[in-house]
Amino acid sequence: MITLEFLRSLKIGEYAIFDIAISFLGIWILSPILSKLFKLLKLDIPLSSWIYLALPIGILAHIVVGRYTPMTKYFLDPTSHYLLKLFILALVYLGLRRIKIIEE
Repeated sequence: MITLEFLRSLKIGEYAIFDIAISFLGIWILSPILSKLFKLLKLDIPLSSWIYLALPIGILAHIVVGRYTPMTKYFLDPTSHYLLKLFILALVYLGLRRIKIIEE
């Protein structure tokens, strides 16, 4: 039987493929519910925006709960990992650009 430790041992660099895949799968599953909740706040957020925002939301969630994964540590490191910072900021831009305010 495949264990969680084995699944998390498969990595690209220092990032576990399993963790990233679960992040995208989780946001894909939750996006219809989240979109409905945000419609109550007068925001229209499409699935594509949720997918783009999966990693930035994950980093933010890890900061809030105080669990610093390698990606979170590297994103917060002010002296290096500029490519990661640029990538995450690009994802934030791509995620936010299709969000619309619902006017009644």
